[in-house]
Amino acid sequence: MEIVFALAIGVMAGSGVWLLLRPRTFQVIIGLSLLAYAVNLFIFGMGRLRVGAVPVIDPLKGSSPDLYTDPVPQALVLTAIVISFATTALFLVVLLASRGLNGTDHVDGQETGKE
Repeated sequence: MEIVFALAIGVMAGSGVWLLLRPRTFQVIIGLSLLAYAVNLFIFGMGRLRVGAVPVIDPLKGSSPDLYTDPVPQALVLTAIVISFATTALFLVVLLASRGLNGTDHVDGQETGKE
């Protein structure tokens, strides 16, 4: 399961970086979103991937930290999702304003002719 999880994070981060290098503003915004999702998955994975483990201490099992998942990364990722949604909405509004003023969605504000 860890290999699939690591591959998913790598593919999302690689796709995000590739989209960040594109000349269109919308592609840059999608790349930032993918990169944010990859970082969120990475932070979530740092809390140990455990299937069927409860985050609350069970009195029958004891209080060994090896038996439980860490709830702090889950709370951090939840907060990061809300913040990335708000910044994506802000970037889309700036994109629409820039497109209305310049007439293009190119990052430099001007078309190069070849793409």
